[in-house]
Parts: sequence; structure tokens; C-alpha cells
Amino acid sequence: MTTLRTLRNHIDGEPRNAADGRTTAVVNPATGEAYATAPLSGPADVDAAMAAAAAAFPAWRDRTPAERQKYLLRIADAFEDRAEELIAAEVENTGKPTGLTRTEEIPPMVDQVRFFAGAARMLEGRSGGEYMEGLTSFVRREPVGVCAQVAPWNYPMMMAVWKFAPALAAGNTVVLKPSDTTPASTVLIAEILGGILPAGVFNVICGDRDTGRAMVEHPAPAMVSITGSVRAGMSVAESASKDVKRVHLELGGKAPVVVFEDADIAQAVEGITAAGFFNAGQDCTAATRVLVHETVHDAFVAALTQAAADTRTGAPDDEDVLYGPLNNPNQLEQVAGFVERLPAHARIETGGHRVGEKGYFYAPTVVSGLKQDDEIIQNEVFGPVITVQSFSDEAQALEYANGVEYALASSVWTKDHARAMRMSKNLDFGTVWINTHIPLVAEMPHGGFKKSGYGKDLSAYGFDDYTRIKHVMTSLDG
Repeated sequence: MTTLRTLRNHIDGEPRNAADGRTTAVVNPATGEAYATAPLSGPADVDAAMAAAAAAFPAWRDRTPAERQKYLLRIADAFEDRAEELIAAEVENTGKPTGLTRTEEIPPMVDQVRFFAGAARMLEGRSGGEYMEGLTSFVRREPVGVCAQVAPWNYPMMMAVWKFAPALAAGNTVVLKPSDTTPASTVLIAEILGGILPAGVFNVICGDRDTGRAMVEHPAPAMVSITGSVRAGMSVAESASKDVKRVHLELGGKAPVVVFEDADIAQAVEGITAAGFFNAGQDCTAATRVLVHETVHDAFVAALTQAAADTRTGAPDDEDVLYGPLNNPNQLEQVAGFVERLPAHARIETGGHRVGEKGYFYAPTVVSGLKQDDEIIQNEVFGPVITVQSFSDEAQALEYANGVEYALASSVWTKDHARAMRMSKNLDFGTVWINTHIPLVAEMPHGGFKKSGYGKDLSAYGFDDYTRIKHVMTSLDG
């Protein structure tokens, strides 16, 4: 029998089992086999983590921005020094290709921590002055307090960074819960940060939806941040409203990829293939809903179909694969269900099936012939399935692009600068890429509108979300 590794919560600087001893199995999605157990944390564990964060908050809040910056820079250095451990944990978590995890996740993580280390010293406010005779006003920008954070399973390491880095830089303390299917890399991050930060500043508890619900309902947090499904976000917002907690939501997407007749088709196909299938399409910004002008539709579909057929999925140590498995059996079932329920007018150009009998792999898939109200157009698949629709003119392209409930990201492919500017103005999405799709940088905000949520990750805007503004007015008469 295989001995399972034991993962633990990290509360107040110490590794801990769940108070009642409950655990859950953690499965490697590339093999379908359990490799570890993690705590199934309950109310007592949530209480302990929140108490630790609350006790640590005053001292962490009162450290100077320069001091907090030094801590974050040490964290970034530690991530670089222990990169191979982080990669190994994330690959076991997710089944992702090892090489791509090394090149596409570690460098951005390190860069993002360093960006927020700098942001700690760039607090902004309106100019102080006398706006009423005899009185001086100025603005204080302060941390909000304890932050309860829930990270998703598609990018466990990177999303943990997106959560804790701005929160800590702004002077908050954190209780972070990873997904119950991907706790390993977050637990390792907690171990790394535990050797750097004061006890209680950063806490990690493992568990399921009930654990997350207990975190949101707990009276200690001043703010709740979640990256997850629309349903989860709505539940969090409703629960948090009962005691008026601040809420930060990133809830998924259905990114339109608008390809006009003058676009470089070869360039567009190459970019869309990479941005649609990367991470098995398990990305809220994935380029999986393509709208193509009718005059180039057939040529585009033929080229995309060939590119998809040439794309491979497989084991983490296979250097020739673009993506690994879906994260869990439920996700595999969800993706397969969308394809199985396709209407009669849809056509599967390639793929549309599971790959292998071991693990949760799904073939790169292209579906054409779809209509705007089809289920697969309106709902997030979150898998390696690219749909293609045709449009007749710019107005129809915008109608189709904006005609979903999500509004996180989008892209436009054209050589016409004026058209690109019109589209970027009229696309109702938090990000618009032009002749590219999916790159993100620490300096620019990431976040959506409509049912994709509210609040920003990354950038100075993401940092500001973890602060509150106080007006101070003083009499000049002494």
C-alpha cells in the first residue's frame, strides 16, 4: 500500500491537524490516485485561525511600509530559492506539465510578490489642505483588518499569491483556504512564509465548502475575497452582507475572441490555440469562445481544427504536451456533458472525448456551427473546448460578444486600428486584448463586470482594494 503524505493547517505559525482529526484524501488528477491527506477543518479550526490573525493584526498594521516591503521581498527570494519544491507540489496538485509550470508560473509569482512589496510604499491619497477656513484635512489610507480568502483549484499557487501579497503589503493579516482538491502547494507556501513572517500574520486552513462558509460567516474578517464560480460568489456575497463585510469577487468568464476578416489568420490561430487550451482551458480568461467574420470563417475553422489536432495533452513529465488533465472527476464530467448535450446543428471538428483511462484527460476540442443561445456559448465550460461562431459585421460581433452574463476578458484580432479602438471601447469586459490573448502583468488590473464579479487583482487597484480611506480634519486654532 502507498503511504499517503500528511498535509497540515498552518495556524499562528504552527502546523496543526484539524481539531477533530478529520481528513480528506488529495488526488493527483494525472493518475486519479490519492497521494496525501489534508485536514477537513471545522469551526474550531476556523476560530483558531481567525483568533491568530486578529491577534497579529495590530502589530503588523503598525509596521512601516518599508518593513512590510522587506518581508515580502524575502518571500519572493524564498520562492525563487525553493522553486523546485513549489513546482513539484503544484504538479502533484494539478497534473500540469512540469516545464510549463516552471516557466509560466514561478516567474510571475515572484514578480507579483515583488510588485506588491513596492506597492506597500506607494499609498495614495488626495492632497491635504484647507478646504474650510481654519481647518486642515488629510486622508489616511489604512488596512481593513483580517482578510478571509478562498483560492481556486485551477492555479493554486498563483492565486494564493494574488490573494495574500496585496493583503499583507497593505498591512492586513490573512486566513487563506485553498481548494479541497489542491491544498499541497498552498500548504508549502504557508511553511515558507512561516519561516519569514511573524506568527499569525498568514494562516492557511484546508477544508471543503463548509470550511469556506464558516470563514465567511465568522465575525473576525473585515473582508472576504474569493476566486471561484458565480454560484459560490453569490453565496459569499449574501453571507457577507449579513454583517456588512467587504467582498472581493473574481467569478469566471466566457471570453469572446473576435476575429475580423483582415486579421492575420495564422497568427490568430496560433495565439487562440495556446490561449484556449493552456491549463486545459481551466482559466477564466481562456480563449474558448471565438467569433469569426463569415468571409474567413471556413478557412479559420480548418486552420484551428488542424492546430487543435496537433495539440497534445498528457503526463506532467512529457515535454511535448501543452496541457495536463482536468482537475477532478466532476470537472471531467462537466466538460464531457457540455459536448454530449450539443444541439444537432453543432459540429465537432476534432476531439470531443476523454483521453486514456487513467487520470482526467480530455482531448483538445473544436466545435463549430453554434448559435448565440446555445448552452455551450452562454455557460462557462472550463475545459479544452473552443467554440466557433460566425458574424456578418462589427455590430453583430459586438452583439454576440457582449451577449453573455460574464464580463471578465475579451480579445480583438484585426489590422484596423480604428476598429480595434471602437471594439475596445464597446466590449463590456474588464480586459480587452488586441491581436493577443491571455498575457497578464503585475502593473495592470485584472477583474471583470457583471457576473464575473467586482474588485481587481494585481496592480495598484488590486492593492487599493485591501485598504480603507479615513478623513482626518484638524483645527488650526490649536
